[in-house]
Amino acid sequence: MKRRQPKFLPMTLAEAKDLRIDQFDVILVSGDAYVDHPSFAAAVIGRVLWDEGFSVGVIAQPDWRSDDDFLHLGAPRLFFAICPGNCDSLVNNYTAAKKRRSSDVYSAGGKIRRPDRAAIVYSDKVHSLFPGVPLVLGGIEASLRRFAHYDYWSGAVRHSILADAPADLLVYGMGESQVREIARRLDAGEPAASLTDIRGTVFRVPPSRYIGSCAFPLLEIPSFSDVEKDRVAYARAFAMHYREQNPFTGKAVAQRHPKTVIVQNPPSLPLSTPELDAVYELPYSRRTHPSYTLPVPALEPVKFSLISHRGCFGSCAFCALTHHQGRIIQSRSIESLVREATRMARMPGFSGVISDVGGPTANMYGMECPRWAVSGPCPDRACTENCPNLPVSHQRQVMLLRRLREVPGVKRVFIGSGVRYDLLVADPGNPLPEICAHHVSGHLKVAPEHVSPGVTALMGKPGKEVFERFLAAFSRCQEGRERRQYVLPYFMSGHPGCTLEDMIDLAVFIRDHDLYTEQVQDFTPTPMTASTCMYHTGLNPFTLEPVHVPKGREKQVQRALLSYRDRKNRHLVDEALNLTGRRDLLYGEKGTHTPGRRRRAPRGEHKGG
Repeated sequence: MKRRQPKFLPMTLAEAKDLRIDQFDVILVSGDAYVDHPSFAAAVIGRVLWDEGFSVGVIAQPDWRSDDDFLHLGAPRLFFAICPGNCDSLVNNYTAAKKRRSSDVYSAGGKIRRPDRAAIVYSDKVHSLFPGVPLVLGGIEASLRRFAHYDYWSGAVRHSILADAPADLLVYGMGESQVREIARRLDAGEPAASLTDIRGTVFRVPPSRYIGSCAFPLLEIPSFSDVEKDRVAYARAFAMHYREQNPFTGKAVAQRHPKTVIVQNPPSLPLSTPELDAVYELPYSRRTHPSYTLPVPALEPVKFSLISHRGCFGSCAFCALTHHQGRIIQSRSIESLVREATRMARMPGFSGVISDVGGPTANMYGMECPRWAVSGPCPDRACTENCPNLPVSHQRQVMLLRRLREVPGVKRVFIGSGVRYDLLVADPGNPLPEICAHHVSGHLKVAPEHVSPGVTALMGKPGKEVFERFLAAFSRCQEGRERRQYVLPYFMSGHPGCTLEDMIDLAVFIRDHDLYTEQVQDFTPTPMTASTCMYHTGLNPFTLEPVHVPKGREKQVQRALLSYRDRKNRHLVDEALNLTGRRDLLYGEKGTHTPGRRRRAPRGEHKGG
């Protein structure tokens, strides 16, 4: 029987009493503040379970040094769900230079309230206090640490998180289907130990019971002991499980650990358009829980935004989306998005501006390869604008944006997330003029990342020529405009395969095209990406060919080259130019030592898409 959705998921026993709940079915433990918005995992999973008829309580950012926060809602009837947050706790707590951050955008008031390795810390605490209650791990931190993985912050290969945390199951990827099935089956009386056949989950099994434990065809990858000491074995293991991330053809994947065997079932099937519509049309308030007296900074940029789709077929090597949301684009219907915009326009505080309509990459909305529905993405090639099977058309996206502009109370509709410029220039329908005319708020975010062919090839990004075609097309769209718009390009330093010469080539490109680069990214090895595998092993995992890996001083110098205009970087830039024999770039009209005109930067953050 379905329950009526509450205004907010309850966080106290008083709220539970008002809802006539004596015991919660499920309790969510979140590393983020509780924000009732579809961009926040706890809100989505909680409301999906509530829609299924289960009551859900939330423990948000508990003090892990005490028992009190974990005890105050009591024990759930079915299970605890541990979701460390929208971001890996170590990525959230530390910079690329491994310096502790001073704030957390997912916390009220920006205060740091989550522990390092939150999934393990929360799981240990819950298990010690409620030893007989099933415990399910989920979220990005658990999802991307489900196999043995290189951990940048410790500089070591660590176990699968399920080998270290006392959980019964790990949910990977987008978890709505998995948590529904887990709740239904536990509610029907099945023991947690029997839930070993659910797609999109990982379980552990004693070595003595490993054979025959999996319900799906099984592939075994090199063991933890092998990948810990042998970098070739690590690279091979990565490539093997990477190729099985296809929900239609992927096998289960097993990896032996010293005391257990970790088994990953095949990925969950993509949600259909009606299923995705239903998830995002649940009654989110788009506000923080009323108990908070301080704002949660992460809410403000997305408060009045729309999520149009999931998945990304870009296959960027430094991004873990292939392992989390997958390469198949799952799009919502235009009608669903219009309904959501209509409700949003009636909410208090709405100014008439929809800040973003998008997903991991905004302009992949509505793009579908006919092969996806039958066999999923191709195992031996990436989806690109050059594939004859992939219709590179923005027609559905443009139609959606036009409909949203017509919603009463909506004045402007912006694309705030990043776009793939290669898809824009490949579309014969030429959507860029309309996008610039109506949907760019001063700047358009793109992510070329680099321009050297060897680096872009390892990154899985288009080459320099494609970016130059886009810049020319964007420039044409500015002709006759009273207020000029800007491209905000996202560039990266220190990526595996990148040399000092490559970074100088990028710096020259930035100079010659007068691009704004104050906000740039130094490559950070995050769990379960191909780039992190390269960083750790010095090998391309798909070819086993050696890859140059900048570290230490070289990494610092590369970062300085991206911001060569900054005077405090001058000595590092000089060092790079001297080492590479490029002193010709020091002086002259556009040299690094020549005080030059500095274009005023466009306002706002920028991040890749």
